Amino acid sequence: MPGGWFESVAEAQRRAERALPRSVYMALRAGAEAGVTLASNTAAFGDLGFAPHVAGAPAQRQIATTAMGQQIALPVLISPVGVQAVHPEGEVAVARAAAARGTAMGLSAFASSPIEDVLAVNPKTFMQVYWAGARERISERLARARQAGAAGLIVTLDWTFSHARDWGSPQIPESMSVAAMLRLAPSALSRPRWLAGWLRAGGPPDLTVPNMALPGEAPPRFFEAYGEWMQTPPPSWEDLRWLREQWDGPLMIKGIMRVDDARRAAEIGASAISVSNHGGNNLDGTPASIRALPAIVDAVGDRVEVLLDGGIRRGADVVKALALGARAVMIGRPYLWGLAANGQAGVENVLDILRGGIDSALLGLARDSVGSLRASDVLVPEGFVRRLGGEREEVQAAG
Repeated sequence: MPGGWFESVAEAQRRAERALPRSVYMALRAGAEAGVTLASNTAAFGDLGFAPHVAGAPAQRQIATTAMGQQIALPVLISPVGVQAVHPEGEVAVARAAAARGTAMGLSAFASSPIEDVLAVNPKTFMQVYWAGARERISERLARARQAGAAGLIVTLDWTFSHARDWGSPQIPESMSVAAMLRLAPSALSRPRWLAGWLRAGGPPDLTVPNMALPGEAPPRFFEAYGEWMQTPPPSWEDLRWLREQWDGPLMIKGIMRVDDARRAAEIGASAISVSNHGGNNLDGTPASIRALPAIVDAVGDRVEVLLDGGIRRGADVVKALALGARAVMIGRPYLWGLAANGQAGVENVLDILRGGIDSALLGLARDSVGSLRASDVLVPEGFVRRLGGEREEVQAAG
């Protein structure tokens, strides 16, 4: 029943598809080009098995942990996702849900809600930044995040501006002009519940991105801010070292898939890295993030916290990632499907599903906590792990 409880992330996705206009749903599905990496992210978890016990399991299991200096009640964080036309309350509803379940929130630079509003309901909020604009503008955005009280910084680098998708790319209008609303009207009218929610909130999404504005500036529209990002030369490692020097709190570099990049991130002083291919939205053909995780943990796990982003759909997936060395995971599509299905309660529902699945897997593995998981708990097929940027490539690059 729409708006009610659901028992799996897959059901949340089905309800989201029924609830959202096609263009909005397709923006969530996304994935670059042929969607090879998008599909691989989830399929790879199915290639991993468990080695369960049948006796001696602890009566109580502990699933709380820490990540980037924050105590979290479960090893699942909210990954930053921009342009949330899924629900009128957007990131504020997601932040409240994360706070209610005791976990942390990553807020997109392209979010529809200002960082100040999100921090007001969840102090465990990390601000995401893109390398967009001159250093002075980036520095001023960091100052705003610091003044607002952000718990840390997430620097997202895994994006190649590849928009062509074999199943069609969603149309995002420049603004919600009369012409744009008329063009989108048939799709919106086909989802009256979604449309009614926005009308009750005062109108359609305005597609501005307030967190890209500097003090005294009007919030830019999405494509204006996106254009600034596209036109900014990509950062060097020296640029990222400079960025680290501007921020004295926890800092994550998100989008690491190579061992050599992981080492460079550790060298410049990152607190954490996220093994991520941007949910299959970066360079299509990149391996699943879970395949790259073990080699990266082996290379830098004693120097930085390693998180994983991409393909998480159940608590068992979380446990597999943790057993292979991740401190925690980040989720994107699952919580957005929950938001579309049932607002804040739907996001809480998704987090509860993952919590229950984590606990069940710990029970089966006879582990008393997420911290006691070991690689031996997971069956890893021969050839499963991908070591990108290995020693040979590093020697060649140095030469």
